[in-house]
Amino acid sequence: MGRPNRFITLVEVEGKIVRSHLPDPGRLKELLIPGADLLLRPIPEGSQRKTKFSTVMVRHGGELISLVSALPNRFVKELLEKNQLPILKDFQYVRSEPACGNHRFDFLLNDANECPFYLEVKSVTYVDNGLAKFPDAVTDRGARHANALAELALKGTGAGILFVCQRSDAHKFEPMWDRDPKFSQALLKANQGGVHVWCITSQVSETEMTFERQIPVNLIPPE
Repeated sequence: MGRPNRFITLVEVEGKIVRSHLPDPGRLKELLIPGADLLLRPIPEGSQRKTKFSTVMVRHGGELISLVSALPNRFVKELLEKNQLPILKDFQYVRSEPACGNHRFDFLLNDANECPFYLEVKSVTYVDNGLAKFPDAVTDRGARHANALAELALKGTGAGILFVCQRSDAHKFEPMWDRDPKFSQALLKANQGGVHVWCITSQVSETEMTFERQIPVNLIPPE
C-alpha cells in the first residue's frame, strides 16, 4: 500500500497495484500503513474518472473505520431528520448548507423556541489509546468556521460543532493542539463564547453507520 499524494492510494488487488481515490485528505498515518486491509469500491459504470476505485474503509484494531470524510454529514442529516440524535433531540432539522453572511454551514436547525441554530459537523478518524483528536492535518477552513460560529453566538444565535468519530473505540475527545494550534485555539474560544461542542462515536460496517454514544470533550490546552 502506498500514497503518492493526499487523494491517491496505491493498493494491491488480486496481485496487481491499482490507483484508488482517497476521499479523506487527512494524514491518516496511523491507519494507512503497509499491509493495511482496505475496502475499495469501484466507480459507477460510465464514469470518466481516471481512478477506477475509491478507498472507503480500513480495518484497524479489529474494526472497520470509514475514510469517507463526507459520510458523517450524510449520517448526521439522517439522524436529524429522524430525530434520533440524543444530544439534539430538542432541535428540528430545517435545511442543509445554509448560507449565513459570508459563510455556509452544514446544517440549520430550530431549537425548542423555534430560534435558529447553526451546526457544523467534523469527521474524526484519529484515535490513540481511546483518545479521539481533530484535526490530523491543518484545517484553516475549520478555524474559520469556529470563528464564524463564535461571532454568531456572541450575537445570541445558537451554534454548535459536532465531531463524529468514524469508529467506536474512542472514550474522550480533544483538539490536536500540537498539530493545529490555530484551530484548537479557535475551538476553545468558540466554546468559551457560547458555541456548543460535542463528540459522538459510531459503528461502521460495509453497508451502514450507526450511532454509538456521546463521549466527553476536553478543550483545555496541555501545559
